Amino acid sequence: MNVVVVESPAKAKTINKYLGPGYKVLASFGHVRDLPAKGGSVLPDQDFEMLWEVDPASQKRMKDISDAVKASDGLFLATDPDREGEAISWHVLDLLRKKKVLGDKPVKRVVFNAITKKAVLDAMAQPRDIDIPLVDAYLARRALDYLVGFNLSPVLWRKLPGARSAGRVQSVSLRLVCDRESEIERFVSEEYWNISALLKTPRGDDFEAKLVMADGKRLQAKSIKTGDDANRLKTLLEGATYIVDTVEAKPVKRNPGPPFTTSTLQQAASSRMGFGASRTMQVAQKLYEGIDIGGETAGLITYMRTDGVQIAPEAIDAARRAIGEQFGERYVPEKARFYSTKAKNAQEAHEAIRPTDFSRTPDSVKKFLDADQFRLYDLIWKRGIASQMASAEIERTTVEILAENGGEKAGLRAVGSVVRFDGFIAAYTDQKEDGEQSDDSEDGGRLPQINARENVAKQKINASQHFTEPPPRYSEASLIKKMEELGIGRPSTYAATLKTLVDREYIIIDKRKLIPHSKGRLVTAFLESFFTKYVEYDFTADLEEKLDRISSGELDWKQVLRDFWKDFFAQIEDTKELRVTNVLDSLNEVLAPLVFPKREDGSDPRICQVCGTGNLSLKLGKYGAFVGCSNYPDCNFTRQLSSENGAEADAAALNEPKALGADPHTGEELTLRSGRFGPYIQRGDGKEAKRSSLPKGWKPEDIDHEKALALISLPRDIGKHPESGKMISAGLGRYGPFLMHDGGYANLESIEDVFSIGLNRAVTVIAEKKASPGRGRASTPAALKSLGDHPDGGAITVRDGRFGPYVNWGKVNATIPKAQAPDTVTLDEALVLIAERIAKTGTGNNGKPVKAKKAAAPKKAAKAESADGETKAKAKPKTAAKTKAAAKPKTSAKPKAAPKAKKAES
Repeated sequence: MNVVVVESPAKAKTINKYLGPGYKVLASFGHVRDLPAKGGSVLPDQDFEMLWEVDPASQKRMKDISDAVKASDGLFLATDPDREGEAISWHVLDLLRKKKVLGDKPVKRVVFNAITKKAVLDAMAQPRDIDIPLVDAYLARRALDYLVGFNLSPVLWRKLPGARSAGRVQSVSLRLVCDRESEIERFVSEEYWNISALLKTPRGDDFEAKLVMADGKRLQAKSIKTGDDANRLKTLLEGATYIVDTVEAKPVKRNPGPPFTTSTLQQAASSRMGFGASRTMQVAQKLYEGIDIGGETAGLITYMRTDGVQIAPEAIDAARRAIGEQFGERYVPEKARFYSTKAKNAQEAHEAIRPTDFSRTPDSVKKFLDADQFRLYDLIWKRGIASQMASAEIERTTVEILAENGGEKAGLRAVGSVVRFDGFIAAYTDQKEDGEQSDDSEDGGRLPQINARENVAKQKINASQHFTEPPPRYSEASLIKKMEELGIGRPSTYAATLKTLVDREYIIIDKRKLIPHSKGRLVTAFLESFFTKYVEYDFTADLEEKLDRISSGELDWKQVLRDFWKDFFAQIEDTKELRVTNVLDSLNEVLAPLVFPKREDGSDPRICQVCGTGNLSLKLGKYGAFVGCSNYPDCNFTRQLSSENGAEADAAALNEPKALGADPHTGEELTLRSGRFGPYIQRGDGKEAKRSSLPKGWKPEDIDHEKALALISLPRDIGKHPESGKMISAGLGRYGPFLMHDGGYANLESIEDVFSIGLNRAVTVIAEKKASPGRGRASTPAALKSLGDHPDGGAITVRDGRFGPYVNWGKVNATIPKAQAPDTVTLDEALVLIAERIAKTGTGNNGKPVKAKKAAAPKKAAKAESADGETKAKAKPKTAAKTKAAAKPKTSAKPKAAPKAKKAES
């Protein structure tokens, strides 16, 4: 019996069916060990020795694998076919060797690009050894990400309170989003005019022509700048006679694009279906790992993390056969199409993303897929089949027209196109992202019959005013496209990098557009000012190229680390003498449009409008940055720093307190104000003034005297309880709206209930709370979705709790990341979340402590995440067995050790 190790339990089940009883297929559940989340896990002064930890959940997985290997004839490592998969195989093998369970048993690495019976059996027949240069590239990437995260993040915490972390690729990606926002803020809109004529042929057919020449020169786009110029040219055309100068019909061929890569799939799924990058990869993972199709489990697409565009010869033949059957022989080109990637060392020469079997049309498998799976498979199948289809044949007609009025001449042009043969367009056409211009945007539809040298009649002249628009904000798809163009990151890192930026609250996603949060702008400005080199696009791309060269065996990975660490550590040391005042002065200048937005009255935005003499500046508090007055404490003006959803306008409107009227009970003035924690209501002045923050969902512009009075008067007495005779009150607290009675509390459903709930309903809510004591709802939330059974037994479900959606297994509740929709969680993802929760709490689904091997407890540290690396899901340890990396030759170079941090996030 042979043991086969794969990454996910879903794949293990499918592959076991393919291989039969002579094999035992086990899942590693992603990575089995990782660098612990604390300082000292990568040791520059010991030639970058890396110390690894195995978390409790992975210890159990490794024990299962170890026990199986002991009784086996051999081991096949069949993790994913990329750099990360190679690393997982290396980790598993290294741990098994340390356990001394292998002996002289053969160990082989197998890779398959698709999970089909043929692909798996072919791979098993062609095993190889672990690709050490590929592992070295992983080690270099992991070490780089760790060294940046655990050394740069503490600098941020000291000099920029409220900042969360910095990462090697994460910070550069954030800079792209922030640079685009700055570009939008600096943009000055310009007026321009377009002029066109509606003309009629002698046969009575109408068509439109655009003005392209006037005053003896060719007009460029947006070259008519004023209404006066537009009216002058319109007058010229109103009285002109028109004659057709030339008519040119030219055949044009449009060729199909290549099959999908990771980034182009994410872009297409975004523009066509509104999927985020993470959602696209989740659905694609399921299609890759296998779908039950009428009793047979098969992967429907090839591996989905790739930047290669080529496909296997046998797949090309299958595509050409499917084209003939589905579309007809004319759609099959004379020769097969071959594509090549522009990327250097493209994800280790993987195939593009394509169907594993082109004869499986989307309609034939629709009944086996859910809605999102079907839509994504349909997209991949159509793009894959189109890539091998015949070119579209288009006839493009250009008509040049002369207009003459009393010796003045102008030129107009009409353009039309007709599809003579649709070719690949019958299967697939690209759809542009918002803000992108189509390549054929100037082409009109079909033109009527127009002959050269014939007169055409003027029907109407149109002059339309326009204004230039700023560049659009990035969407997830367009940011990924830009990252790929610049050579930043790799296919397996795009979605993870974006997720980290959202989780860190450095960016927000609003209507699919990426908007930098104020804290993201601050971090980027800080890094650009004091760590310029490390957020430069060229520097990051050059480092990615070096990692690729390591994977191809051209560079020594430790030498790359030595070169990087020498300069980076010196830069870290230089910032130790940096004063916070220097940081604030720099940020005030770099972020001037954000910190000091222009005022409608034209006054100096840096002068405090409350006291009239103080200078406004960025200030740093416990919870981050805000704008304050230099005359503090005599002037206590503060303003929240925020750049999303037009919040600058709200803040500007609250530069001065807004009077709302007097409290009829006290006679004190009610005012609407803005502070570092947002807008609030204040009654009176001085230290005795009462304040109340606006509840979530309440907008400053909607606050009137009635609302302000209701809010500042909380808690509200509802009436005495009929049994106890004690008062029931309603109020707003840290955890939301509540009822208070006799020292106890009960939650209310909404903020509106605080102001409207009556005595009868309040008594009922309190009674329900007593019947089901606890800080939550009256009962355990119902399951939103059932995901299946845990490998150790017991159902796994998705539920919605007081603090958001979570995954439940017995007594284990694991929060679902807020960037992920609860209905998109898969069983594999749930297992990882549960494993992380168990590792953190140390208790299992029965509420009892999890038994793990004794190990020294690591020092307290915050959770570290490297969204920049290609690290796959694994449980984060609280206690763990520590192992060293496989021995590597040491050199005499010993750069200074990294300063230890109490906590860091990479």
